[in-house]
Amino acid sequence: MRDKFHLNCRFALLVVALVCLVLSSACPAVSSKITRHASSSDLLKGKIENIVVGSRGTIQLGSAWETPVEEFEDVWSINSIVVSGGTVYVGTSPNGGIYKYSLGKLTKIYPEESEEKPTGKQAKEHKDANAPGDANTVEAEEHLSNEHIFAMATDVAGRLLAGISGDKCKLCRFKANKCKVIFEPDDAKYIFAIAIDDGGNIYLGTGPEGKVYQLDPLGKKSQLVYDSRDKNILALAIGQDGFVYAGSDSRGLVYKINPRTKTATVLYDSEQPEITALLFTESGDLHAAATSAKIVQAQTKFAAQSPLAGRPEAKSEKAKSAAEGGLKLKIANTKKGTGGKLPKRPTPPRKPPKPGQASYIYKITKDGFVTDIFSEAAVFFCLAEQARSLLVGTGNSAQLFTVDPASEQEAIIYEDEQASQITAVSVWRDVVYLGTANPAKLIKLGSGFASEGTYTSDLIDAGQPAKWGKLQIEADIPQGCKVQVASRSGNVKDVNDPTFSDWTKLVEVTQPIQLLCPLGRFCQYKLVLQSKDGLQSPLIREIAVASTVPNLAPKVQSVSVSRSAAAGKKGTFKISYKAKDDNGDKLIYKIDFRKIGRTNWIELKDELEADSFEWDGRTVEDGRYEVRVTTSDERSNTTTTKLTGSRISEPVVVDNTAPVIKKHSIDKDRKTITLKLHISDEFSAIGQLHYTVDSNAEWIGTMPNDLVYDTTDEDFTIVIEKLEAGEHIIAVRISDSVGNTTYKTFEVNIS
Repeated sequence: MRDKFHLNCRFALLVVALVCLVLSSACPAVSSKITRHASSSDLLKGKIENIVVGSRGTIQLGSAWETPVEEFEDVWSINSIVVSGGTVYVGTSPNGGIYKYSLGKLTKIYPEESEEKPTGKQAKEHKDANAPGDANTVEAEEHLSNEHIFAMATDVAGRLLAGISGDKCKLCRFKANKCKVIFEPDDAKYIFAIAIDDGGNIYLGTGPEGKVYQLDPLGKKSQLVYDSRDKNILALAIGQDGFVYAGSDSRGLVYKINPRTKTATVLYDSEQPEITALLFTESGDLHAAATSAKIVQAQTKFAAQSPLAGRPEAKSEKAKSAAEGGLKLKIANTKKGTGGKLPKRPTPPRKPPKPGQASYIYKITKDGFVTDIFSEAAVFFCLAEQARSLLVGTGNSAQLFTVDPASEQEAIIYEDEQASQITAVSVWRDVVYLGTANPAKLIKLGSGFASEGTYTSDLIDAGQPAKWGKLQIEADIPQGCKVQVASRSGNVKDVNDPTFSDWTKLVEVTQPIQLLCPLGRFCQYKLVLQSKDGLQSPLIREIAVASTVPNLAPKVQSVSVSRSAAAGKKGTFKISYKAKDDNGDKLIYKIDFRKIGRTNWIELKDELEADSFEWDGRTVEDGRYEVRVTTSDERSNTTTTKLTGSRISEPVVVDNTAPVIKKHSIDKDRKTITLKLHISDEFSAIGQLHYTVDSNAEWIGTMPNDLVYDTTDEDFTIVIEKLEAGEHIIAVRISDSVGNTTYKTFEVNIS
């Protein structure tokens, strides 16, 4: 009884093992391909609207923003912004206009103008009412003054200071919107920077001779504190140590100037020609923006650097994790990533680009140590700090970057669709004001998130018309926020092609979402992020999209059959073949052959996994044959979905028979013998003929009568002279072109 029980158990285990083997071998090859978007390089190929893409491949809502002033009259660029008591002062080019924005109204205070200009929507209506080419435009062109306001500040009394640059430069102080000139250097045309120390002293960075001036708090006494060898001093900052720090133009130097001794040392010599901004942060470190006007905007953002492996612990994040009542979505773990391989994360250390190809933000510690904390292939115009993060305004795509040195994270928090550059930035409390150029606009970024933002992906290519599966996201979605998705598909690699399907209806993402777009090679998804109160934002870390290409027949791309030249393998042929399967299935091969002229194929070998096979041609009769290689994906498919593909080789000659002598004749003339031979082979050309007399070890080669070995029939004439009287044996060795050899002897008697 016990033996029977054990026997039944063993039988059951055997059945289970066989079932598992069958199931594993019949696993469908039509497995999903997972495309993952988890890096900034992937995500930035898409389009964003009110969306922030982080350098670590995250998506969240951008800051809420508005445009207080959409248009300035005769202004091409906003060069500087100063906020005092909630009033925003704007310095511009090319007419040197200074504007005051307060309580929703814009007033021009330099040159003096009492008329208040419309802003926002009113400005647009005003512009439409004055079309280009009218009298107002002509008048504006006539009064271009070519003055520039590159620098502004407020003194210890809160009064506005502005540097007027042009043919001559002057420092003006404003009180009750009235302008008073307090300093006018004779050897300068430009005032690029203004800085105020704790004692109220005023410092000016000028050009084109690269000088730094100091004025007392009242602006009555002036003195030259440093005369550099550079063209211009573009940036100034005052340290807690009382020293003046200056950034130069032409050599890209950061100076440390002692205003008491009027001496300077160089803190850092950058590899860029311009130091456009200097900023002391709350940490006490000096930050310098080094750039060049010759830098061309990169096609992809964050391209100038590769993220370091891992990440430091961040002190805080603007986008909080999903609170109680929110969602925390995960992506199912899969063995295969994009293209059947695990997605690769960038891990190598950062390699900076060549000098002149990128701009840098350098951090200079109190001890004078310098490190670069951010670089990008864009021009850096301005620098500010908000919530311990740096704000960097750039061109030529008008992008505002935020850089957190502690967490090593960067993001584009604003990008203007119309302007070319962000040329000025100022932080007041929790609000950021931006000034742009080409065209000039005043932008206000709030502390909250935008109520809605849209991310539209780049096209996902399945390689073949595919069925699109589920979209999954790894994300934190706080309460009061949601993420919606829509999709579309097509068969043309052009998102603007009219044959693309319509966008599907937006569906909220609370779990994996089935994409309902039609069968197509290319798919595109759209994510809409929403925040009800603007206090929190969804944070998406990764997107995964599944696609399935129906099983495609494998293809045999080539078949070649060649006679083996290896020693000891006479008559052996090597059959080589290459095959391809667009589904990536495991392939096996079957080889058949047949003699030309016959219809039936004869199986040579089946279920081969190797891509070559040796065939012994001596197992068949001589003749012309063709070889067929059939490949099958049955190892990766079911019996109903498996497919095959085949290819037939060029004709191959099997010739294992040596040439034969069809005719011969022997003529004797005294001591000379003339042997004439007609040699023939059924399939191969005659290759060579040698002869020897009386078993001499040295064979003598000869040529056909027409002097060319080229056909299956050849005539030879062998003349042997000076033979002695008696019996002689002439041996002939004849080979065809594939090496089949025959021997023949002839006996002759010389009397």
